[in-house]
Amino acid sequence: MAMAAAASCPSCGSSALVEDAHYAQQQLVCAACGCVLAEGLLTTTYAEEEHLREVAYSQSTGQKEQLSRCMQRGIRRVQDLCKVLQLPSVFEETAVLYFQRALQHPSFHLVSLEKKELLGGCCVFVTCRQHNWPLTMGTICSLLYAKKELFAGVYLSVQKELELSVPALSLMDLVKTHLNSFRLFQCAADIPAPFVEDKEKMVARTMQIVELASETWLVTGRHPVPIITAAAFLSWQSLQPAARLTCTFARFCKVAGVDLPPPAHLRLKELHEILLRMASQLAWLRVFKMDKKMAIKHIGDLLQHRIFLLKKSFCTEDAEEQRAGAQGEGCPGSPPAAGGAAQEEARPSEGKRQRDGGRRPLLPPCLIKPRKRLRTAAPSAADLAITGEEPISDSEIEQYLRGQEEIQAFSKAKTWL
Repeated sequence: MAMAAAASCPSCGSSALVEDAHYAQQQLVCAACGCVLAEGLLTTTYAEEEHLREVAYSQSTGQKEQLSRCMQRGIRRVQDLCKVLQLPSVFEETAVLYFQRALQHPSFHLVSLEKKELLGGCCVFVTCRQHNWPLTMGTICSLLYAKKELFAGVYLSVQKELELSVPALSLMDLVKTHLNSFRLFQCAADIPAPFVEDKEKMVARTMQIVELASETWLVTGRHPVPIITAAAFLSWQSLQPAARLTCTFARFCKVAGVDLPPPAHLRLKELHEILLRMASQLAWLRVFKMDKKMAIKHIGDLLQHRIFLLKKSFCTEDAEEQRAGAQGEGCPGSPPAAGGAAQEEARPSEGKRQRDGGRRPLLPPCLIKPRKRLRTAAPSAADLAITGEEPISDSEIEQYLRGQEEIQAFSKAKTWL
């Protein structure tokens, strides 16, 4: 390889010129300012290779193999995120591979810069879910300072476009991961002494309450974080009820350093209703006035006998149908008016039974308290008026189409004419 001879640098005038190898290619570089005065030649894979022609490195395919700045910046972001989360090296390699695939996919070429910055976090989240590593979306969003709605949209797009199989995260693993973010397990200056709790006890009690919620249809089809937060609050109160029953749900989340999801108050109310029904079946609690605080004080007993108490608190669906059928039959010889009066008299007693904590079927909340349906407006006289522009139904169109027998009869009649 021949190097171009030069006495001094044309940029700064320095004579300190050195030969430096870059990608196995000799270059003449100024040691003072770093200016490249001349570069060697190497063979490319273009058509020139057939004729043994040599081209400069800047014109070869090696220049095109370099990663773009966006790709390099994104890979560094993925690697830093894996180091912060203390993930194994295998997770980091998989996440970097997913990020390269996502950034090269045509679907992500024209997205906004904000979404491109979230691609790395989505790839790390997918990798953790595939390896059953307990990690919540809220943790990733807090590290990236991203909105959860935007992150969820990018995550679903990555999963769809790259055709990645992501298994569901275990609810019990999610409980442990979510409680790890609580600041109640170590003494601190801003945390009152009665608020500090043992981590193992609180995790065990919270998992039992979440299992109870799962058995009573409170988890199905719902976001798990509000239910886990409400269960953690109940378990925290039940471990030291004397000093913690006066603490509100909002203050608990503020001291613990976690967000209070909007549906968490509803999940807490539903858990209170379940616990009250179970507590009403305990013989040694019937002498007390039953309320939420009394049920929280005895959560340990309720969870210990939860299978028996659930059977006593709720009836099966078949038993409810038989009871309703027996009420509907009434006396066989009574007239309809008397039957209607009996039904009217039965309704107040049924409401009284529900207020007194009577047994009801164990059904999902969406069936116990269904949403109100909007009433459709009655059609007006103008809508019912015939204008002649009404759509023709398929059955009416078929009446005008000739069948095979009609075609044959018409052809015979046509020959007679």
